[in-house]
Amino acid sequence: MDEVFKALADPTRRALLDALFEEDGQTLTALEGRLSMTRFGVMKHLKVLEEAGVVTTRKQGREKLHFLNPVPIRLVHDRWVSKYAEPWAATLSGLKSYLEDEDMSDVKTVSWHEGTAPVAAGTAVFEVYIKTTPERLWEAITDPQQRAIYSFGVQTSSDWTPGSDYTAGVPGVVDISSGTNIEVDPPRLLVQSFDALWSDEVKAQGTTRVTWQIVPVGTSCRLTVIHDGLPDQANPELYGGWPMILSGLKTLLETGDSLDTPGSLMYSRT
Repeated sequence: MDEVFKALADPTRRALLDALFEEDGQTLTALEGRLSMTRFGVMKHLKVLEEAGVVTTRKQGREKLHFLNPVPIRLVHDRWVSKYAEPWAATLSGLKSYLEDEDMSDVKTVSWHEGTAPVAAGTAVFEVYIKTTPERLWEAITDPQQRAIYSFGVQTSSDWTPGSDYTAGVPGVVDISSGTNIEVDPPRLLVQSFDALWSDEVKAQGTTRVTWQIVPVGTSCRLTVIHDGLPDQANPELYGGWPMILSGLKTLLETGDSLDTPGSLMYSRT
């Protein structure tokens, strides 16, 4: 977490994150145009943000797009804000903004769950570093019992072969999603179509795609989840749960514990 605090300590880096919050998926040239500094200076700041994991990148043709990644900041929140303190922290934060901000119409809450965090060109990108092996990480993603521990109590079942189907849900309680395993390359890559099933509203959003990318980094892994094909004005329920799911996955593999946030426990005690 030291890298996250270092990244957030600099006002220029915070300005870059603000720019990505306003419009995600920007190129270096676009970000450079927002700051009164050299291209090299912007590159140095972006490198610090990438090393901290709060910015992740994705190649699109010859361009490299930059995305705001909320997962490391969510992990800071989960470490020091309990499920009991969270409502108080949110209330006091809102009170501070109300008393200090002259124009509250410009204040926006950064929330993936509520759809007020950026989604660029129908794509949401999430990245987290987990101290584990690629094989162990792949197992946690594909094993139904382990998946349920960090994914709201929801099991995902499949034979995990290319072209096979998968289903996700809580047996006898709720169907969450279904789809096809488009690419299966353990323990490196999993690409799936995604049809949300838990409500009529999300069913109407149509088929999207989820990509899991695992890259070894020293004794850890970088896990990137790309949820794309999202429709314009996508229902935030489609992608809003990823920060909590990935935080729970990291917690499980590194500590053996599970998160006790309300979302993480949604179906776990049913």
